Amino acid sequence: MMLFGLDRSLVLTLARAVAVPPAGAGAPPPAASATPLTGDEWASAPSSSSDLADDSSSEEASGASLFAAAAWSGIAEPGDSVAGLVVAALGADRALTMLIDRAEPAQWLAALGAEVSDPDQAGGRIEHEGVTAEVVGAALERWRPRVVSRVVVGSLRSAARFEARLLTPEHPLWPEGCRDLDLHAPHALWVRGNVRAVDHPGGGIAIVGSRDATNYGEHVAMELSAGVSDRGFSVVSGGAYGIDGMAHRAALVSSGTTVAFLAGGVDRLYPAAHHDLLLRIAARGAVVSELPCGASPTKWRFLQRNRLIAAITRATVVVEAGHRSGSLNTAGHAAALGRPLGAVPGPVTSVTSAGCHRLLREYDATCVTSPADVVELVLGPAAARPSLFDPPPPRPPRPSLPRSPSSPVREDGAKAAPPPVTLGASTPSGDSDRTSADASSSASVASASEASAVDDGAEVRVLDALTRRSRRSPSDVAVRAGLSVRAVEAALGVLLLEGRVEETETGWRRSRA
Repeated sequence: MMLFGLDRSLVLTLARAVAVPPAGAGAPPPAASATPLTGDEWASAPSSSSDLADDSSSEEASGASLFAAAAWSGIAEPGDSVAGLVVAALGADRALTMLIDRAEPAQWLAALGAEVSDPDQAGGRIEHEGVTAEVVGAALERWRPRVVSRVVVGSLRSAARFEARLLTPEHPLWPEGCRDLDLHAPHALWVRGNVRAVDHPGGGIAIVGSRDATNYGEHVAMELSAGVSDRGFSVVSGGAYGIDGMAHRAALVSSGTTVAFLAGGVDRLYPAAHHDLLLRIAARGAVVSELPCGASPTKWRFLQRNRLIAAITRATVVVEAGHRSGSLNTAGHAAALGRPLGAVPGPVTSVTSAGCHRLLREYDATCVTSPADVVELVLGPAAARPSLFDPPPPRPPRPSLPRSPSSPVREDGAKAAPPPVTLGASTPSGDSDRTSADASSSASVASASEASAVDDGAEVRVLDALTRRSRRSPSDVAVRAGLSVRAVEAALGVLLLEGRVEETETGWRRSRA
């Protein structure tokens, strides 16, 4: 029998190999070595919606859902709000089936409208979310070139080889903070290490900062990290050079839990110089990514990675950051999500502390100088902290179909988690340090800077897909960037005028200037 156009046993075997085992259970058996896939089997053998309807086994249904979530993590780029809407409303498996069956935009809109509880309000609800036939059509142009079965099968086999696990929103261990990202939440998290460390029982603290850290910054980062680890919190960061690396190392030395979020697949530990450090993190905590195994880190993905660091933690502390540091982007996401934000002051003459001073001056960040300050940032003053015997506050109910009135779905689907104040963007070097544009200095112009960041997203992703040596066609760039060909051609035109790319007889490449 077939499932998603592939052999059912292959799909379920791959899903079992990366499924999170129940507590106390051993590791799942390795994925069976089925017949190698040589092409786009999905295109040659499309599945039918009846494949899932006929499945009476809950285990098989769970396996199909897990496989579909793995597929969507590579089909849509991180932060794609259109993909977030269709997967949340229809389920990963049904949405993948429709994508394989090449459903037209009208069919997608009809399916989305049918999921609204009040049929009379279906059209208005979908219109309110900003979903139109044009938006869906543009999304399909981005997704369809990436619907290649061998890529998904390869990423799942690689994950099984590295003993990575796939965590989905339906699993009890899914980080609750990710749900606050609404339509921009990840479809799944690929975890290498202890899955339970991702949503640590004591809560996580994000400690981020500059790659070009000073001795002062490294010392403070290690002191804060060790202090919060000793107090039962996990330390979350990006595994980069400088502040990130020191925060991870201090947590490990303190026998604490630490989690590193990557901008590429968990099978490609980046940066390479931190390979051994990331292996130690995986052994004692977890290395996590929303991208499938085999995915390469890019500037756009580093920018999107920051929203996950902010979302799953209870507070974000910026230790050192330049005036245009990418760490300010993480701070912006934390503030937008309502997470406490702290900043460590430094010498007024230090350029590596200019970003922290900016947070303190312009964005009402809390001054942090010790681990006790971080704890107070999370729990409040000691006198105001709740007693262990106080009942926990009730959680507000969540709607079945996410809605985000302040951040409607865009046609490009490239909008990040909706921060009201954009503090930074991604780094040209592909790490969480330098930003590509100055941020707004006032919350009153936040909407304008946010729109600019969205518009620049396509150009950043196109540059990510180009090199100075290889020449690539617009269709090849579209697959690599997760954009439609039309969006790529428009971005190439802008970049050509700016002198950042050049066109040759055999394709496009980055400018050598």
